[in-house]
Amino acid sequence: MKPVAPAQQAIPLVDLQAQYRRIRSEVLAALTRIADSQQFVLGEEVSALEAEIAAYCGVRHAIACASGSDALLLALMALEIGPGDRVLSTPYTFFATASAIWRVGARPVFADVDPDTCNLDMHKAAQVLASDSQIRAVIPVHLFGGCADMDALGSILAGRSVFVIEDAAQAIGAECNKRRAGSMGHLGCFSFFPSKNLGAFGDGGMMTTNDDALAEKLRMLRVHGARTKYFHEYVGVNSRLDAIQAAVLRVKLQYLDSWTERRQSNARLYREIISELRIPVRLLLEKNHQTRHVYNQFVVLAERRNQLRAYLQEHGISTEIYYPCPLHLQQCFASLGYQAGDFPVSEQLANESLALPIYPELEPAQIEYICRTIKEFYS
Repeated sequence: MKPVAPAQQAIPLVDLQAQYRRIRSEVLAALTRIADSQQFVLGEEVSALEAEIAAYCGVRHAIACASGSDALLLALMALEIGPGDRVLSTPYTFFATASAIWRVGARPVFADVDPDTCNLDMHKAAQVLASDSQIRAVIPVHLFGGCADMDALGSILAGRSVFVIEDAAQAIGAECNKRRAGSMGHLGCFSFFPSKNLGAFGDGGMMTTNDDALAEKLRMLRVHGARTKYFHEYVGVNSRLDAIQAAVLRVKLQYLDSWTERRQSNARLYREIISELRIPVRLLLEKNHQTRHVYNQFVVLAERRNQLRAYLQEHGISTEIYYPCPLHLQQCFASLGYQAGDFPVSEQLANESLALPIYPELEPAQIEYICRTIKEFYS
């Protein structure tokens, strides 16, 4: 039996229009407030957002910047990571994680990922750390909205002077053993790219920390290293969040928990239907330490992934591949000396992963249509 399309047949990967329609009046009021104030860069609106994000993440400080990519870069700069240093992370993540390491002059070092969560495999990370005394920092990535095992990482690093920077770009509100993403390392880095669970009307980023001195340094680094205008203590960058983005994010932050609950509900429904229909795809798992998964993406692993994606597109269903080429095989990192086969789990994920729509406004009938269309492809 062919799947019957719901009334709205075209299903986007993310439906920002549906989200906007429900909060339009509040967003327009916030934008009007900024327009009337004519205060556009940092200022009271950004400070208010920083305080709200700090409280939400359970940290002392949140420092806004222009993007999630800049957040990673500024975090490394604040920790004085540079030439001669090595930084451990995963080859299966967005490019910005490794590019920030490269841009400060340090060397990315990779360990493979756990096939069940796509997060850093802590056993493999421990092996790399044991054999490499030059590693000064680790960047665990909380991929797809589920936290890496930060307690395991803490045990591995016990007694070592190694910094931990959480790449929480996809994981605002996620928890590891009841602790919020961004609160467990020396620094946490978030992205407010529009497609994120908490998305701005453009780029935006945030750094979190419980370290007073690091927070003050980050506030200077984002404005060319100056505490007082025109007097520079560091060589920083221009990476400021504008007040318009802060105002939009403050509106959306009020709804974030309810949106997260809808994402979690949608993920449960996907799992139920996929199991019921015996659809031959593999699902990622929620591990015990992931006490709150926020599902920035819902990813399945599928044979003939590219053909499946094309089939879904023909039936009005948009998907995305996160990520089609792992970082150790990117042309720009060829000088690192890695080869195909070095990280087999990441390479398999690159060939099989497919992200399905999971945005909060997605209807149960649409999820059933997506699942039945996948079933039809494999029939």
